[in-house]
Amino acid sequence: MHLSLIVAVDENGGIGINGDQPAFISEDLRRFKKLTTGNTIVMGRKTFEALPKGALPNRRNIVITRQKDFSPPGCEVIHSGEELYEVCRPEEKVFVIGGGEVYKLFFSDATRIYLTLIHYKFPSIDTWFPPIKEDETSMAKIVTKEHECNQSCEFHSTNDLSKLYTNEWVVERSEGPYNDEKSGFSYSYINYVRR
Repeated sequence: MHLSLIVAVDENGGIGINGDQPAFISEDLRRFKKLTTGNTIVMGRKTFEALPKGALPNRRNIVITRQKDFSPPGCEVIHSGEELYEVCRPEEKVFVIGGGEVYKLFFSDATRIYLTLIHYKFPSIDTWFPPIKEDETSMAKIVTKEHECNQSCEFHSTNDLSKLYTNEWVVERSEGPYNDEKSGFSYSYINYVRR
């Protein structure tokens, strides 16, 4: 199973306010659809209940919950993280879509994170994504090598986010910032892969 986390966070790592996302960015929703369509999505019960139309179309929907009698239409239900490995094939692409407790449950098993960073700090956040801390040793190596190369090396530019290391993760790709006209928020995409 190829396990990825897909999430939109604010600058403090916030992902939720009163059981809902802090902001909706149209282009990010299109990106989410493009990445997850045809694949499996895993979510907690509260995340499922926050979906306006229930199960998302053209995806295998799996809900993880402690409630034994929960059986939403169009979804499979599991009751533990271990069950996910029992119901998914080894080659299956699986995206964890929230919420906070479900991200924490699968964080150490994920091999990718598709993160949308909203360049704003929402004041009422009550749910957070697990922190991705920068590895100062790797950052220092990049800066040192950049200066050794007199800032002319191909991959040591501080603007080249694809080579920055963060904790167990490498930033594979970074795009943005972009501006969402509808919400007024600025945002960027950051794709991480496990080292």
